[in-house]
Amino acid sequence: MRHQSILEYAHFRWFKAALAMSVIAGAVYLWHDPPVKPYGGTWLGYTLGTIGALLILWLLWFGVRKRRYVSRVGSVQGWLSAHVYLGTALLVVATLHTGFELGWNVHTLAYVLMVATVASGFYGVYVYLSVPGLMTANRGDETLDAMILKIDDLDREIREKALSLPDQILKVVNASLDGSRLGGTLGRVLSGRDRACPTAAAVRDLPELGKRLTGDVAKLNHEVYTLLLQKHEILGRARRDLRFKAKLDLWLYFHVPLAIALLAALSAHVISVFLYW
Repeated sequence: MRHQSILEYAHFRWFKAALAMSVIAGAVYLWHDPPVKPYGGTWLGYTLGTIGALLILWLLWFGVRKRRYVSRVGSVQGWLSAHVYLGTALLVVATLHTGFELGWNVHTLAYVLMVATVASGFYGVYVYLSVPGLMTANRGDETLDAMILKIDDLDREIREKALSLPDQILKVVNASLDGSRLGGTLGRVLSGRDRACPTAAAVRDLPELGKRLTGDVAKLNHEVYTLLLQKHEILGRARRDLRFKAKLDLWLYFHVPLAIALLAALSAHVISVFLYW
């Protein structure tokens, strides 16, 4: 059976609900003919504002709901699908609530933070729909821990075989054994590469350094080189795995703080409306 994505959940149930909400809000906005131009202070503005505020609170609640693995109120997949589509509908509802009137005030701040939060959510949807498949293809049948264990095994075997090699070659091999690393700076993790990787340097330099070797030493050098190639390949897959995981996690460092800031700005917006309007 084909895997059903969150966007297709229940035959696009939440897409239809979000589309209906957006169409109805747009139709009522076009029908509405206030004495002055439409803005948030009309009855429709208050109605759309209330709907938008309730939507924001519900969307924020998803962060709590998704951590509850047992619930009688729908599945996590269903809630996530609703989160995506209703979050998109929120853009329409909130924009119509403003009456397209924006200024340098807390009300506009709440609107801008809402747009930024939804935009970061769009990126999150893209990441979660595209990255897991790439991660699975990159890993094959191995986990990251299994790859690290395999690298350790290769290091032990390389160290044993390289002891009989000339000092110049042994120095390059030892640099690979002692200096190759995973992780590091955020930029290195997100690139999925280490431009100064000593294993890559060893793979590049060993054939040239071993040209003049003969007999058993040449054979041993070739065996070490073959093992280094295996290590280089696994290091590449491990770095890509860390890169994919970082992409899955990184967007949340923007989405969650933006959502919290939105909640604060929304509270200020609502309080100021009731106090001064």
